[in-house]
Amino acid sequence: MSLRRQFFKFTIPSIVSMWIYSLYTIVDGIFVSNGVGEDALAAVNLVQPYVNVMFAIGIFFATGTSTVISLELGKGDRNRACRFFNQNLVVVAVFCLTFSALTLLFTDPLARFLGGSEATLDYVKQYITAIAPFAVFFAISYNLEIQVKADGSPQVSTIGVLSCGLANVILDYLFVIVLEWGVWGAALATGLAQSTSTVVFTCYFFFRKKRLQFGRFGRELSVYKRIIPLGLSEGLSEFFNGLVILAFNLAIIRVLGADKVASYTIVGYVHMMVLMTMSGASQGMQPLVSYNLGAGDRKTCHKLLRYGLALCGGASLVLFAVAELFAPAIVSWFLEESSDLYGYTIYALRLFAPAFLIAGINVVMAAFFTAVEKPRYAFPIAVGRGCVLMFLSLGITAFVLGGDAIWLTAALSEVLCLVLTAVFSVKYFKALKKKAL
Repeated sequence: MSLRRQFFKFTIPSIVSMWIYSLYTIVDGIFVSNGVGEDALAAVNLVQPYVNVMFAIGIFFATGTSTVISLELGKGDRNRACRFFNQNLVVVAVFCLTFSALTLLFTDPLARFLGGSEATLDYVKQYITAIAPFAVFFAISYNLEIQVKADGSPQVSTIGVLSCGLANVILDYLFVIVLEWGVWGAALATGLAQSTSTVVFTCYFFFRKKRLQFGRFGRELSVYKRIIPLGLSEGLSEFFNGLVILAFNLAIIRVLGADKVASYTIVGYVHMMVLMTMSGASQGMQPLVSYNLGAGDRKTCHKLLRYGLALCGGASLVLFAVAELFAPAIVSWFLEESSDLYGYTIYALRLFAPAFLIAGINVVMAAFFTAVEKPRYAFPIAVGRGCVLMFLSLGITAFVLGGDAIWLTAALSEVLCLVLTAVFSVKYFKALKKKAL
C-alpha cells in the first residue's frame, strides 16, 4: 500500500469519528432547542466545559499511550505494547470513577461555577447529574478509539463511533421529544450512547490476537514519565477548550447579555466541528508518524506531515466557505426565523469564521511534535492556542475593543499561535539539519 493511501486510510476514518463525536453535543443542542427552549440550549453550552474535561481525561492518557505503543510496535516489541495498553485502561477507569463521585457530591456549586443563572441553573444541574455517572465511558470509549487506530484498524473506530452517534440520535428523540424528559433526558441519551461505542471497542480488543489485546498487564508505572509529557499537549488542548467555553460564556453574559449565550452555543458547535476535523486528521496521522519514527524512517515522518498540512489546509478553506455562505441554514437548525437571536447569530458566525482558515496548521504541527517525541514544542503550541493566547485575545476583544469584537477572539488567537508554531518549526528542522551534517 502506498504511503498516501495509508495516510488516508487512517485520517479519513479518524475525521469521520471526530465528526460523530462532535455530533453528540450538537444533536443534544438541536433536540433541546426544539423540544425545550432557548434557555435549555444555553444550559447545554454552560455544561460543555464539564464534558470537555471528561474527554480531556481520555485524550490525555490515550494520546501519550498511543504514541508509546506505536513506538514499541515499530520496534517489534508487541508484548510490551500490550502491557502498556492494559495498564492504561486501569488507570483511566480509576481516575474517572473518582471524578464521577466528586461531581455528584458537589453538583450544586459546580453548576453555579459553570455560570448557571436563575433561568438556567436547574437545567445545568439536571444535565450534570445525568451525565456524571458515564464519565468512565466517555474517557475509555475515546481512549479505545485512539488505540484502535494505533492498532492499525481505523475502520473499526468509525464503526464504533457511528454506533454511538446513531444511538445518541435515537435516544435523544425518544427521551426529549417522545418522553419529554427534557435536558436530563438529553444527557442520559449521550451517556448511554457512549456506552455503546465502549462495548464495540472492548469486543474488538477482546477478540484481537495479532497485536494489542486484553490480559497482559504490567505495572510499569515508570512509562508515565514518557506518557505524561506526550499526552499533555492533546489532553490540555481539550481541557482548555472547556475553559475557553467557560470564559466565553461569562464574557458574553457580561459584555453582550445572557441571551447571547444561545448564539455562542450555535457558533461554538460549528467551531467544534472545524476543530474536530483538524484533530481527526492529526490523530490519524500521529500513529503513522510514531511508527515510522520507531522504525528509524524520519523522511517518511516528514512526508506524512506534508500530507496532514495539505489535508487540513483544504478542509479549512471548505469549512470557512460553508460557514460564510450557509450561515442562515446552519442557524435555522436551532432557531426559528422569528427568534430575536436568529439574525444576530448569523452575523456572529460570519464574524467568527476566519479563525477556521488558520487552526489546522497549529493543530497538525502540535500533533506532529507529539508524535516525534518533541513535547517541548507541542506543549507550548497546545497551551498557547488552547489557553494563554485565547484568554489574551478574549481580553483584548471583549474588554478593550468591546461589543461584537468578541466574535473575532478565535481568529486573533490562531494568528498569534501561528507565529509560535513557525518559530518551533524552524527550530526543529534546523536542529535536524545540524544533526545530519
